Amino acid sequence: MGHTGGTMTRWDDHLAALLEERYPALVSYARMLTQGDLVVAEDLVHDALIKVFVRNSRFASPGHAEGYVRRAIVNVFIDGTRSSARRRRAYARSVTPESTPGPEASVGLATDVEKALAELSPRERACIVLRYFDDLTVTQVARQLGIADGTAKRYLSDASARLATTLGAEIPDIDAPPAVRVEAPRRSK
Repeated sequence: MGHTGGTMTRWDDHLAALLEERYPALVSYARMLTQGDLVVAEDLVHDALIKVFVRNSRFASPGHAEGYVRRAIVNVFIDGTRSSARRRRAYARSVTPESTPGPEASVGLATDVEKALAELSPRERACIVLRYFDDLTVTQVARQLGIADGTAKRYLSDASARLATTLGAEIPDIDAPPAVRVEAPRRSK
């Protein structure tokens, strides 16, 4: 597939347009999940782009592809935190307490929101970002993460309570309708 006779295939055009027009927005989206870490967010976006464009070569538009990339960002993030947690647990069992860095080794986060999001579990953070940044309904959040509606609601409720305490602000009701409804991309036939 690729280049043929000097023209790019349709997926190349969509990827190029997506990178040119939406890359900064995708990285900003990923930064909310990665506690504001730009480098990790960019890696997350790259991994998601690869995952999406290797599996799907036909998209109706760059916007259609973006929906899949956003979903992949969340999934790659959650998968990465699982393996990262396993590595940390294995590392903690293998090192002596004297060799572990102290609290002075950590660097403060830039904003209160980033700090508050950092205190949430990866699933809670993903639910909050999908619900309040993407304006998805609870059912849409559950569908996107492949979990039951009740489970998504529990994650959102727990995370909202923690954010309200940390930020000292009221978090909107999780059952309130989203300001803007973002539908999941549909495959063209």
